[in-house]
Amino acid sequence: MALAGEPNTRRMDGKRQLGEFLRARRSQLRPEDLGVVTYGERRRVPGLRREELARLAGVSESYYARLEQGQSQASPDVLDAIAQALRLSEAERRHLRELSAAARRRPRTRRPAPERVSPAVAQLLGVLSEVPVVVTGRYSDVLAWNRAGHALYAGHLDPDGPDRPGDRPNMARLVFLDAHTRDLYADWPAKARAVVGTLRLASGQYPDDPALASLVGELTLNSAEFAAMWADHRVKTSDVAVYAMRHPLVGAMDVTQQTLHTEQGQYVVVATTEADSPSRAAMTLLTHSTAAAGPSAVRPKTITKETAKEA
Repeated sequence: MALAGEPNTRRMDGKRQLGEFLRARRSQLRPEDLGVVTYGERRRVPGLRREELARLAGVSESYYARLEQGQSQASPDVLDAIAQALRLSEAERRHLRELSAAARRRPRTRRPAPERVSPAVAQLLGVLSEVPVVVTGRYSDVLAWNRAGHALYAGHLDPDGPDRPGDRPNMARLVFLDAHTRDLYADWPAKARAVVGTLRLASGQYPDDPALASLVGELTLNSAEFAAMWADHRVKTSDVAVYAMRHPLVGAMDVTQQTLHTEQGQYVVVATTEADSPSRAAMTLLTHSTAAAGPSAVRPKTITKETAKEA
């Protein structure tokens, strides 16, 4: 059992997550942006008051208060009304529905099946040999990368790490706890917020996964920046994002990271650069130099119960 003030490393509490999400998003709204008249009064806390949000959503204040306290269940229509009042994006609405469903379920610790890369994605890694590609799992574990992907993001790590389920690099852990990865991004906070937003989505999808709860607990205890961003309850789907990167071997590059979603709930991150640009020249130099360093590409390995136990 987690002690008071410590993150629960066994599972995510659905009712607590739902209440925290509603309170956080309510605090991030400005009354004047929603047409709420404040008559110039000074407020002790930022954001909307409960009664104001309840009025905008068309529910009673006591009913909404019980929702934030995890003591009530909301119908889909009420959730939609609250989402509208909170000005939630489509991804945030989906997250709200998942949190509400988790709050209704009986708490149980459940570890999803081990993740593996599908043959189709493995083939894609081989075809895009000169384009950096990384495949991540439900909570940012690196399941596979090709040689170029390893060189771009984690040349300081063992390229065979994704083949070992118990020793896989984790992108969230790297972004917050690894100095090399932090230095890669000129605008590190933007990348960090994207990572936290993705983990927030996962927390709604897999609230009973102890590995996810353990990862969040580890990052919360070891990174004040992660703890602050996690408390914001921002949900983000970074399908396309451009980052200024500072690679230790080839220097500055503007890299577009495009994220493809698989049916297995995995993410295929493809890194590209603009044609005929200094960034493309730098990326070409990086991929060609790593290709010359050795003939083997990083290959995804099928995960079985036996290999998982060995790891």
